[in-house]
Amino acid sequence: MQRAELAAWLRLALTPEIGNTAARRLLAAFGLPKVVFEQPPHSLEQVVSPALATALGKQPEQLAAQVDATWRWLEAAEKPGARQVLTLADSAYPPGLLQTEDPPLMLYVAGRIPPAWPVGIAVVGSRNPTPQGLGNARQFSRSFAQAGLTVVSGLALGVDGAAHEGALEGAAPGQLATIAVVGTGLDRVYPRQHLELARRIAERGLLVSEYPLGTPPLAPNFPRRNRIISALSQGTVVVEAALRSGSLITARQAAEQGREVFAIPGSIHSPQSRGCHWLLKQGAKLVESAQDVLEELPLPEGHKLTGTARHPDAAAARDEEPEDALLTALGFDPVSLDALVARTGIAPADLQARLLEFELDGEVARLPGGLFQRVAAG
Repeated sequence: MQRAELAAWLRLALTPEIGNTAARRLLAAFGLPKVVFEQPPHSLEQVVSPALATALGKQPEQLAAQVDATWRWLEAAEKPGARQVLTLADSAYPPGLLQTEDPPLMLYVAGRIPPAWPVGIAVVGSRNPTPQGLGNARQFSRSFAQAGLTVVSGLALGVDGAAHEGALEGAAPGQLATIAVVGTGLDRVYPRQHLELARRIAERGLLVSEYPLGTPPLAPNFPRRNRIISALSQGTVVVEAALRSGSLITARQAAEQGREVFAIPGSIHSPQSRGCHWLLKQGAKLVESAQDVLEELPLPEGHKLTGTARHPDAAAARDEEPEDALLTALGFDPVSLDALVARTGIAPADLQARLLEFELDGEVARLPGGLFQRVAAG
């Protein structure tokens, strides 16, 4: 992309009150942004309102600074082509996103940009998941990557971060492991705790944003970016979600885009499971393993899964072994120490020592409020 072309696209995107819908009407009527800005007001008013036609005649105050910043960002890429700005007119624009009702005018992309967009599977969920939810996100994503899919998520704390980590663990050398769709400009990382994770994603996957450089982490941006997560994926897996969560927004958008929606069931007592249970009531597909998703996921014609997806329920091979009585009493719901004393008859001091052993072995997690939860082995 030449600098003048970039400036024209940025001017269209930054013009106040000109949203994606009006911009697409203008592009359909006149062609590229450069031609839009060459039109006299009366021609523009055939497509948009007089107020918008007037707005198009004024150059946004921040345009020059944004063009300079974006051009420097592109030139500062460590490898040629590792940073790009894709527009609706670009042949490399993701076809799955192009087919949605509200594709962004521009996409900022950084990382291992592929010649063709991969087959993606979205893995989303709570920012405050249970230990089991974190494990499920990581294990499912690892298996998806082993099967040759690219895991798409949002780089948020909790399930998103675990999904990206699992994909990076499971992807083969040279495979596009994961795509992180973020709610800020690509010149910053949010949350800051994921700075190192974002760096590794850029090396083996992609960072994607529709927001101009310098855009801070504004709350409305995150629900809005979810439509991109679902559009880049053949299906969306919700690991854990409260009844009011961004993950349910992603699931709804996936359904509206004609994608599959999968949900992992959880404890009826866990607030983080209620969103998944609601989705199941609405017709989402219940899944207990990555293999369940792989068997149901509609793949593009000619695409075949590669590698071997390890079944997350690897503990099945151990089911025939006798189970520890304390683990049986603990179950998989959060439980207090007093309740365990009542269930098992074990003295509190001895019970705490046993729980610590299981915690160190990764079979039990200590939760806020003095609760304990058994964690299924992966």
